[in-house]
Amino acid sequence: MTTALTPLFFISHGAPTFALEPGLLGPQLQALGAKLTGIRAVLVVSPHWQTRGVAVSSTASPETIYDFGGFSPKLYELSYPAPGAPDVAAQAAQLLSEAGFAASLDSRRGLDHGAWVPLYHLLPKAQIPVFQVSMPHDLDTAQAMALGRALAPLRQQGVLVVASGSMTHNLREFRQGTGEPASYVLEFSSWVRAAVQAHAVPALLHYRQQAPHAARAHPSEEHFLPLLVAMGAAAEGETAQLIDGGVEHGMLSMDSFVWGMA
Repeated sequence: MTTALTPLFFISHGAPTFALEPGLLGPQLQALGAKLTGIRAVLVVSPHWQTRGVAVSSTASPETIYDFGGFSPKLYELSYPAPGAPDVAAQAAQLLSEAGFAASLDSRRGLDHGAWVPLYHLLPKAQIPVFQVSMPHDLDTAQAMALGRALAPLRQQGVLVVASGSMTHNLREFRQGTGEPASYVLEFSSWVRAAVQAHAVPALLHYRQQAPHAARAHPSEEHFLPLLVAMGAAAEGETAQLIDGGVEHGMLSMDSFVWGMA
């Protein structure tokens, strides 16, 4: 068992096309991933797996799930054949149960695009075992932080925690997106950047009331809540570093964060 904390990421996975269109974020993730060493397994929390209670995937060989439609056929030719991590998954479920979550194991679940698309850039060789932790349907900001706190001890055991979401996620505007970033996207992202780097937890817990254009940036909350999971998994005094991902399609801010890397 190691005493150093394994790095922690919040990654904006944007649209599935991020796998084919790396933009500003993809090369930065690849560079950071190349520096990662001693990783025992990767734990991904993705908004594309929501369940009653919390489920943990214990699949030995998870399949690549194509949980999207209307995009390039080339996306369906990609795969992420990483092995699963049943032993670490069982440990994660135990930690969640001890923290008061109704946790169960799912031995059939594959990797949804909220998991494999960012990992396609961060860890392109797909050699490190990967498993997912679901988000409860009724998760709120405080519970998201509690979910992260429950999983935090795994960072002392070589488990890389990846909270996968989106800094902004209004897909009703996606097809109308232009090359110019929408002003509300920039204002919301700027507010979140400052709050995360200042570790302003009360403000982030109430971002819907305090952040500019929060309801437009996130008509529903599931793509923002992984950021709160990451905040919960961060150690006291651990500072988030911004990964500036720019804005795709005029409305998808790809800003991401990493904790625990120089």
